[in-house]
Amino acid sequence: MPQSETRTCQNCQRDFQVTGYDKEFCKSLEAPLPTWCPNCRLQRRLSFRNEQNLYKRTCDAPGHSEQLISNYSDDKKVVVYDQEYWRSDNWDPMGYGQDYDFSRPFFEQFKELLAVVPFQSLVNFNNVNSEYCNFTADNKNCYLVFGGDYNEDCLYSTFNFQCKNSMDEYWSEKSASSYQSIDSTGLYKSFYCQLSGDCTDCWFLYDCKNLNNCLGCVGLKNKSFCILNKQYSKEEYAQKKQELKLHTRSGLEAFQKQFNELKMRMPRRFATILRSENSIGENLIEVKNCLNCFDVSGPAENIKDAYTVAFNVKDCLSINHMGHGIERVFDTFALWGPSNNIKHSFLGGVSFDVQYSMNFTSCNNIFGCLGLKNKSYCILNKQYGKEEYTELTQKIIEQMKELPYIDKKGREYKYGEFFPAEISPLDYNETIAYELFPMRKEEAVENGLGWKEKSIKDNKATLESIPDDIHDVEDGILKETLPCAHKGECADNCTIAFRVTSAELQFYKSLSLPVPDLCYKCRHYQRLKLRNPMNLWHRQCQCAGESSDNRKYKNTITHSHAQDHCPNEFETPYAPNRPEIVYCEQCYQQEVV
Repeated sequence: MPQSETRTCQNCQRDFQVTGYDKEFCKSLEAPLPTWCPNCRLQRRLSFRNEQNLYKRTCDAPGHSEQLISNYSDDKKVVVYDQEYWRSDNWDPMGYGQDYDFSRPFFEQFKELLAVVPFQSLVNFNNVNSEYCNFTADNKNCYLVFGGDYNEDCLYSTFNFQCKNSMDEYWSEKSASSYQSIDSTGLYKSFYCQLSGDCTDCWFLYDCKNLNNCLGCVGLKNKSFCILNKQYSKEEYAQKKQELKLHTRSGLEAFQKQFNELKMRMPRRFATILRSENSIGENLIEVKNCLNCFDVSGPAENIKDAYTVAFNVKDCLSINHMGHGIERVFDTFALWGPSNNIKHSFLGGVSFDVQYSMNFTSCNNIFGCLGLKNKSYCILNKQYGKEEYTELTQKIIEQMKELPYIDKKGREYKYGEFFPAEISPLDYNETIAYELFPMRKEEAVENGLGWKEKSIKDNKATLESIPDDIHDVEDGILKETLPCAHKGECADNCTIAFRVTSAELQFYKSLSLPVPDLCYKCRHYQRLKLRNPMNLWHRQCQCAGESSDNRKYKNTITHSHAQDHCPNEFETPYAPNRPEIVYCEQCYQQEVV
């Protein structure tokens, strides 16, 4: 394995390591070594993905003038077709083909293609009565679900799978009548749960398994009738739960404060890495040799610098939002398989040997193409023979090395760089990049990025306040516009005011949940803030013998290191200045499992 070397990121100017794996991988794909650090590479890719901001606009398809729902607003310089028309044979993306101009940078020419080749309004497959969803498949009766599949009667959720009658979820699986759950699976009538599974009739759980009728518990397994980790009888539990008044917003907030205090007194495992081997990151399940990876579900093997990846992915570097049979992919995202040997591309599937292309399906040997289906040997949407294609792509690669694109900040984009963020048809604060890498408007503009201003003309509340108790809410609230408690003063893309749908109100009433005082976008950002960041720090276990080294937690048994401080070190998403108690896997298992 080649030795690692330190490089300075062309974007953030911080040092980063190009590892032996990076070198071997890039050599195998005939790709240059990265000049941007992993996080800056991810941020650049995500500046091309808008999941959650939907708009009404006119369909640009010939003979169509109806309004449609799209993640591209009317002011964007892109052509948008409705999904059905875009996927039909009624138009030909090859009709936009252009000759390559060796006197101009490649990205400048691709930008011209972006302005004329149609995009599909949204990316949905096999959905029923779920028009306001994006990047989804096989949903029924869902509203504002993003990146989630196989759901029914779900609202305001992201990356939820096989869920029913659930709302305000983030990374939720196989749950029903669940509300505000994060990174959880198998929940039923359970609310405000995180990193928990197989729980029924529970409120406010963190890192719990197989509980029923529990409130505000942390790290418990196989328990019933517990409140704040204390055991009660069935009758005592029912009485105390009633006293908490969880059907009111004030009751929820008061109990959540107690729950948060308990969370800070309990040890946490250094990272959520389950049934995995030789892997470093956060939220890794059944993976092998995966480094600096986040939210990866296996089987997955030999991956580095990945985010949101699942199901049979191997031998990849710098990828996100992809799965189902992916191999040998570099600096690419939104890809589904089987796919192999894809570089610097976005939104494609079942393809092979693709470079610098977007929105493609069932293609092989294409370079710099947009919107192609079932094509081979194409450059800038123009058809070539096999030999001519091979010769021309090599000439373009050499030209990209000698004549790079220079962005407004003076950064060079030679062959081997992903598309410059400044040519994205989206505004920065519309994209997932803004969620994970927040940026002020002034900073975005300085970097040559677009910025979407809030439209507040229709965002005026007709109610001064929202009833505290769900039992005081009448159906007339459906005709009102409610004030968001953040008042647009946060950095969470707040809508300032919001409406409640009939399905949403029915959900609250059937489960005795108070109507929230935050708009759905602010609620989404609040969930994101409860998850760990996509960064790793080298730390030592905080188990100090009889207790944690901050003395806030007393161990229940004697550990293998006895009275000494645990010597184990690890990479963790918990920064050293955070207040949580972080234990290594061995100490955590002895205390919590």
